[in-house]
This record gives sequence, C-alpha cells and structure tokens, in this order.
Amino acid sequence: MSAVDERLVGRSVTVKVPATTANLGPGFDTLGLALAVYDDLEISVPADGVLSIEVHGVGEGEVPLDDSHLVIRAMKHTFDHVGIAMPAVRLVAHNTIPHGRGLGSSGAAIVAGIVAARGLLEGIALFDADQLLALATDLEGHPDNVAPALFGGLTIAWTTPTGPQHKKLLVHRGVSPLVLVPEHVMSTALARSLQPESVPHEDAVFNVSRSALLIAALTQSPELLLAATEDKLHQNYRAAAMPETDRLIQLLRAAGHPAVVSGAGPSILVLCGDPSERLVAADLVAEQATEPWQALPLAVDFLGATGTAV
Repeated sequence: MSAVDERLVGRSVTVKVPATTANLGPGFDTLGLALAVYDDLEISVPADGVLSIEVHGVGEGEVPLDDSHLVIRAMKHTFDHVGIAMPAVRLVAHNTIPHGRGLGSSGAAIVAGIVAARGLLEGIALFDADQLLALATDLEGHPDNVAPALFGGLTIAWTTPTGPQHKKLLVHRGVSPLVLVPEHVMSTALARSLQPESVPHEDAVFNVSRSALLIAALTQSPELLLAATEDKLHQNYRAAAMPETDRLIQLLRAAGHPAVVSGAGPSILVLCGDPSERLVAADLVAEQATEPWQALPLAVDFLGATGTAV
C-alpha cells in the first residue's frame, strides 16, 4: 500500500452539488438540467488516519458509513486516476437531494467525491473539465446527470471515442421548473430494463425533432415547451412500472403543462413557461393524486458543483 502524501494531512474542503433532472422528455441519455436543491459536504484529512462518515438529512441511517459510500468511492477513483494514494478522510454530509426519485442523487454523490478529491489535491494534481466529466461518467455509466451536476445549467452530453463531452447552455429566464416528488422510490436499473433494444424508425425521427425543438424552447422560446417535451423513446415503455406517475403526467399534459418523467422517475418534472403556471400545475396534482406528492418549485442552478478549500 502506497504511503499517503504528507501534504494532504490537515487539508479540508467544502463541496456543494446540485440535484439534476435528466432526459427532459425526448432527450434520452443526452439532456440534463441542474436544479437548486443541494447536498453540502465537508471533507477533511485527519492526522489520525481514520475514516469517519456522518450523514445528516436524506440517507441518514440508510447509506453505508464505510469505504463503500459512493462519495468515498468517487474520491478514490479520482486519486487512483492521478496515481496518488487516497488518505483516510472525515466526511460530513448534509443531504437534501431525494434518493431514488429521479433527481440525480447518485450522480451528485459521484460528482461530490470527484470535486472533493480535486480540492484536496489542489497544487498536487490538476484536472480539466473533460477529465472531471470522464471520471464521473466512468462511475455513473452515462454523462447526462453528471454533466449538469458538474457544470450547472442545461447540458447536452455525448460520447466520443476519446470520452464524454458536454455543452452547457443558458436557460431562458422564463423557464420555471416544478418537480413533483412522491413518497415511493424507483430503481434506475429497473427503469432501464424496460427499454427495448430497438425502436421504430418513425419514433426515432419523432424524438430527434422534439429534442432539437426542446433546445430552442429552453433557451429561446418557452411557449414551445409543451410540444418540445413529447417523447416516444422511453416514457411509454416505463409507464407500467410507475402508473401513478404516468397518469398524472397525462393529466398535466392534457391541461397544457409540459410534464415529463424526471430522470428514471418516479418524480415528475414540469417545465413551466412562467412561475405562475407552477402553482396551477401543483394544485392539479394535489387534487388528482391518490397519494401525497411534494411540490418543489425550483430555480435552475447555473453554477454546478463547487469546492472550496477551508
């Protein structure tokens, strides 16, 4: 086992990472949006060399408190990438991003670990944006959630032979996200297992057109959001696994609200064209739902993950 670099002992960093919502309807595994709900973490390197983890808020009493914790795994992956032994750390996490609800909690944990490692390694190792995205994608498997968590705003993510890439776009100021969160969870693995290996040609063309339109709607023309959020690639196939989500989305869309599944679900994302629309959409769900749904009127996060040395 390699010796720990003595320069790391006593270093400390705070990390703030946003929730994300992926797909946004037609942009399957490509489009993502950062939302102003955050996990806040404090990571330090103690002199005693003992790993300790505290989790407060979401996940408290549920997530592991050893080196299998996803933040710790992401930190180790980052240290391994630069060939430096990772020291034992003290991690204190204050979590507010819901777990298992389609709001990028695993992507946020991965990004938090990578940003924490970068902060601890300041002056010892350098990381550019492409490296950060590649490291996060290694662990997450696809870049659509980790890109907005890292960089904020609306992101388009794609993969190339040399690794994942992204483009960050500014969202029109009129776009007002509403997230509706149920009490039950949804497995991302289960949601993905419901996807067919291939789809009809006309459905693929349909989604290409809507994805292109969605970029225009989110950046320039929010009045097009209802048409731009139509999808034929994934939501219909997953509907049977989350019938209440599907039923409420159909009700919202019939009433003119641009509602889609948030990530793998079961939360619902409504990309409202103005703030007042969020109240109407939230009231509709409160009246029609058969179980409690938490309505979160959120801002778009434009910064992405931040790490600050203490």
